[in-house]
Amino acid sequence: QVQLVESGGGLVQPGGSLRLSCAASGFTFSNYYMSWVRQAPGKQRELVAGITTGGGTTNYADFVKGRFTISRDNAKSTVYLQMNSLKPEDTAVYYCKAQRFTYTATGQGIQVTVSS
Repeated sequence: QVQLVESGGGLVQPGGSLRLSCAASGFTFSNYYMSWVRQAPGKQRELVAGITTGGGTTNYADFVKGRFTISRDNAKSTVYLQMNSLKPEDTAVYYCKAQRFTYTATGQGIQVTVSS
């Protein structure tokens, strides 16, 4: 079955960095658009970044541009989110998503907390 498993979250100080990973299985990873979304307490889920099947095109929410980088390794069926210059407002549960046509799968999420 389709599985998306996030890792790499945790507690980091403001200005620090984290690298999230999402390992996919149960489907042909290279055929799927991949993205990271996040949800902070009391807020709606929001798109953070997305990447096309071959990795040639990426897009970012304005609030992470210049700080976060999304990438993928189709040979390893893994998508990454490098997060630099983290701010307290980046605190949220981060989810990876796989999309192809009308099908969407979402991971279980991982907590990222930015605090001193």
